Amino acid sequence: MSSPTDVERTLVLIKPDAVRRGLVGEIVGRFERKGLHLVTLTLREMDADLADAHYADHVDKPFYPPLKEFMTGGPLIALVLAGDQAIDVVRGLIGSTDGRKAAAGTIRGDLALSNRENLVHASDSPESAAREIKLWFPELG
Repeated sequence: MSSPTDVERTLVLIKPDAVRRGLVGEIVGRFERKGLHLVTLTLREMDADLADAHYADHVDKPFYPPLKEFMTGGPLIALVLAGDQAIDVVRGLIGSTDGRKAAAGTIRGDLALSNRENLVHASDSPESAAREIKLWFPELG
């Protein structure tokens, strides 16, 4: 069992394409089978303001408008996972951004066929995890 000082938290978004395809249980199950702990989980929609805040670094990039449309186009699951090196563990489980190129055995490698509609978002650093968790779950600080 990890001590409290070993526990790292990360935000995961199970995107609208995964919700539409009925993959929520499969995805959450992979995280749980790996040994990550589910801190909280909610089904919700991302509105335009939340999309702009979440993707603040990308708002001025040409790929952002279609990404925003996709992410605000249906319900998603927002969750916080915790565990030893949770950020790196989750990113390893989900695979590379482009599902067409992601390794077999990863969530994207097994289940995604797109770069934008790639099923899952995960924080990429302790700083982004802290910012994203505060944005999605302000009660967790």
